[in-house]
Amino acid sequence: MEKVYDKPVNKTNPNLRRNNTMKKLFAILFAVAFIFGCLAMTACGKTEESLDAAYTKYLNQYKQTDSSLPTLTVATSPDFAPMEFVDIAKSGQDQYVGFDILLANYIAKELGMKLVIKPMSFDACMAAVKTGSADLAISGFSWTAERTETFLITDWYKAGENETKQFVITKKANAGKLTKTSDFSGLKVGAQGGSLQELLVTEQLVPAGAQIVKMDNLNDLVTALKTGNIDALAVAKGNGDAFIADNKDSIDFSGFEFEIEEKYKNNVILVNKNNSELWEKVNAALAKAMDAGLYDGWYEACQIYSGIKTKDELGYDDNGNKITE
Repeated sequence: MEKVYDKPVNKTNPNLRRNNTMKKLFAILFAVAFIFGCLAMTACGKTEESLDAAYTKYLNQYKQTDSSLPTLTVATSPDFAPMEFVDIAKSGQDQYVGFDILLANYIAKELGMKLVIKPMSFDACMAAVKTGSADLAISGFSWTAERTETFLITDWYKAGENETKQFVITKKANAGKLTKTSDFSGLKVGAQGGSLQELLVTEQLVPAGAQIVKMDNLNDLVTALKTGNIDALAVAKGNGDAFIADNKDSIDFSGFEFEIEEKYKNNVILVNKNNSELWEKVNAALAKAMDAGLYDGWYEACQIYSGIKTKDELGYDDNGNKITE
């Protein structure tokens, strides 16, 4: 039986030749695009991963995963980068990150406990400790006389100069124009309810004619600033850096810095008034962290993670290691 072959391609037909050429061209272009796409995604992935590389190195040293350990419940308001904020790429307990989260993990390890973070508003953090639904409140709290009446206040810890200084941010068009208290006359100035910033606005700007606008969530206050519902917002310097980094085209520092008494310059942890044993243990952990010189490294890692600074600016490699000269 005669073998039947497929009909040969008519090589003299220009349409067929053009079709084949176009197919080859598209195949080449697709391959090139695919390769470059993969390279681009790899590069982007590396950059994203390197943002939390230094932070993760610290976290892995302290995080306790043994479910049999007793729990240390910490209330925090995760809207205060780089101290505490949310990484939306993560979920569950892992999404809560920042300097205070590292500190909470460190304390839990020192106490032989497993950390559980409870996210809530700033005011609610205080209520949670007062009622016993949280063991500690770690959320960038400053010392105030009023808080000493309700809580046991730990020894201070210092994240960095940027958390000591208190500034006002405003719309970019007003940057540099609000430099003295009288410039705020007739303006609405936002502050987080129950915070040091609320106290500072009340004491220094309201007497000059400013109107204070309080909200529970700092992100809501930033939205109010961007939409014109408030004219300015009182923030810690580091927190202002984070908001400006995320809103470079619309927000900047006003040019005004609050006068700060020494007693307000550092952070503290709130403990239930009836739990002196826990208070003593937390103070011991804070002293150990201070003596070990851990705070500066933690703060730099969180500045990189929150986008305030780049790893190159602070001298870190892609793996989160500090580059030494």
